[in-house]
Amino acid sequence: MFMKLLTIKEASIWASAFINKYVTESNISYLIQYGKVRKYEDNGSVCVSEEDLKKYYNSYLGRREIEWKEKLGEDLNWALSFDNYKEKETTKHVHRLHPYKGKFIPQLVEYFLDSHVNLFKKEVYFKEGDIVLDPFCGSGTTLVQANELGLHAVGLDISFFNTLISNVKIRKHNILELYYEIDSISKSLKKFLSKSKIFELDNELLFELAKFNNVHFSAPDYRYKVNRGEVNEKEYGPSRAQEFLPIYEKVIKKYGIILLQKEHKTFLDKWYLVPIREEIDYIYELVNKISNSDIRDIITIILSRTIRSCRATTHSDLATLVKPISTSYYCTKHKKICKPLFSIKKMWDRYSKDTLKRLQDFDKLRTDTQQICLTGDSRKIDLYSELKKDDKNKKIQELLKKKKIQGIFSSPPYVGMIDYHEQHAYAYDLFGFVRNDEKEIGPMSNGKGQHSKDLYIDGIASVLKHCKQYLVDDYDVFLVANDQYNLYPEIANRAGMQIVNKFRRPVLNRTERDKGAYSETIFHFKKIK
Repeated sequence: MFMKLLTIKEASIWASAFINKYVTESNISYLIQYGKVRKYEDNGSVCVSEEDLKKYYNSYLGRREIEWKEKLGEDLNWALSFDNYKEKETTKHVHRLHPYKGKFIPQLVEYFLDSHVNLFKKEVYFKEGDIVLDPFCGSGTTLVQANELGLHAVGLDISFFNTLISNVKIRKHNILELYYEIDSISKSLKKFLSKSKIFELDNELLFELAKFNNVHFSAPDYRYKVNRGEVNEKEYGPSRAQEFLPIYEKVIKKYGIILLQKEHKTFLDKWYLVPIREEIDYIYELVNKISNSDIRDIITIILSRTIRSCRATTHSDLATLVKPISTSYYCTKHKKICKPLFSIKKMWDRYSKDTLKRLQDFDKLRTDTQQICLTGDSRKIDLYSELKKDDKNKKIQELLKKKKIQGIFSSPPYVGMIDYHEQHAYAYDLFGFVRNDEKEIGPMSNGKGQHSKDLYIDGIASVLKHCKQYLVDDYDVFLVANDQYNLYPEIANRAGMQIVNKFRRPVLNRTERDKGAYSETIFHFKKIK
């Protein structure tokens, strides 16, 4: 079959006419570089197939790129969407050790920290052996990727729990000892549950649910009818849920299981059913008896991840809690009647195995570099003094004496988006960690008014000003933000820095509820010359 080849310039002209929108030569080069279309050579010129271009722009990804650029602007850099990566790759090894709102994917960090250059990233900012700083460390993505790339790194975070997650991810652990400790706790939990009727209750309810759902929500027919508008889901689902409720209540009564806690003073009181709470408290006591602090920290994270998934809420509201539930309900996510969890064992077993595997996977990639996350206010923390408090940080202390930090890669909090302590309230409640909510910058509880924006500008600028003392003279600072209020030019000004470049990227599939067009900007700050 005859294949029409186009040079990059010709492809730019053809594509612009095909989609009725200007397509640059850089856009075509991006499609080649990231494998969206095949590269050919003709008389020494790089070419692409007209048919390949047509297929791409008619595909879902191609149409989405066009639509998003129409909504968000032509300067959107689709190369930074990383749409060629599967979820398994964007959540690789320790990056999914614990859920965390507002984190960026590791590929974005790699892009700016590694040594490659391309059409969009025209120079190398960090090299092996350098030190990178993340003053808004969050769940430690920058630290982990720094390790993979042979960079040393220091993270700072106001949240003790964030610091714990980060350090568990990047430490070297005794996997065999961890395995035996997990196994011991799992066996103890199984013995503890053998004295209850929870499994009998659960099995009977699952049997009744299966019968009911097979009749009223037969898959895939029910989903097909909902999608075609043949069934009014908002009316049908809740009405069937009411129909099943007496069956649910009869089974609960049969086993004499009390579900609701008497008090609702804390997060653990409000969002956990009695059987779940009893198991949580049981494992918590076992965790407290672990003498090895590192093993105790890892299992603390496993338990935290477990109890997060066992809150008394609907499946669709797990990411953002709405109201506690203690009965069966119509599940908009699974399109059938579902029930709350009555035991943590299944989640505990799943996350224990998953954690062991993820830590082992990361061990295969780790380099002989050091990373540490410190708890403290990035606006005033004394980095040298804090590092001296623990002998484990000796290597990075020595490095800092020899040379300063090369630069920053971080994602500051957004204005009025997330309360970072509250998202892990269950862990703070259970483990008694000290909370520093009042020191958060831009928390959701402060809202998005002008006063909150002013406080935010001052907060981020203060962090940058304070951190400059630890940076080399010719530093590179990269901050990832959705600057919808155009605050970052003023932040740069107050920090005594200048914005030398901006990389705008589409953020794909942020949550299960939000698939709309959304972008963020990577601001490149440097010293004013």
